[in-house]
Amino acid sequence: MATNQAGKKPGSPRPRRPRDSLSREIIVEAAEKIVERDGLDRLTFQSLGDELSAHPTSIYRHFRDKDDLLLEVIDTLRARSYSGAMIPTDDWMADLRAQAHLIHDHYLRYPQFALQMALRRPTDFHSMDFSIGALRRGGYGPEEAALYARAMGQLVRSATSIEAALAALPDEIHEADELTWELDYRRLDLEEYPNIAWVDSRLPGIRDPRAWETALDLLLESIERRAPGRAADASADE
Repeated sequence: MATNQAGKKPGSPRPRRPRDSLSREIIVEAAEKIVERDGLDRLTFQSLGDELSAHPTSIYRHFRDKDDLLLEVIDTLRARSYSGAMIPTDDWMADLRAQAHLIHDHYLRYPQFALQMALRRPTDFHSMDFSIGALRRGGYGPEEAALYARAMGQLVRSATSIEAALAALPDEIHEADELTWELDYRRLDLEEYPNIAWVDSRLPGIRDPRAWETALDLLLESIERRAPGRAADASADE
């Protein structure tokens, strides 16, 4: 029977990894690779064992279950995107905008994990502290700074997770969705939907980047307008 260049018979199983050669870092790297290549549903301890040429039970020496592993993956991805990136400046509003873009870019960089990103982990504490610090420099007191930081985080992440979830879909689904939208749009009853007819083709698509930027502008403008320091300045001018 023919053998390949390494002297193995075609179709023979890969040799097992040496015992105790796995680490949490190696497993997390393999998990990320599987999800990006095959999707989150395909991530199992069996698929990890196949990817790492290890017995699936060896994964349990490092992680209790898949949920425990996913939390570690999310921590790793966040650290990769955010580590050292959130540095306060003299412009608290610019800091909030930069933070929103970091979160947005992070979600779109790893769209397969978009829904799991909502889970709070130690790596997310720095992000919350950064938000509160910016609002504090903007003149907000503890109660409002805490509330606005939470509200901003939820709005930015929820909007971005939708965009990321769409980005994770196969290209053929994107194309079919866009085609369906265009065809259905042209068939709308203009009397039943007069306002859609009024804007005509100006209605942006759901993945149009202008929608995200406009939503962020509206959110930040509201936060700046409500800032205690801004309100005091406005009263003094009257």
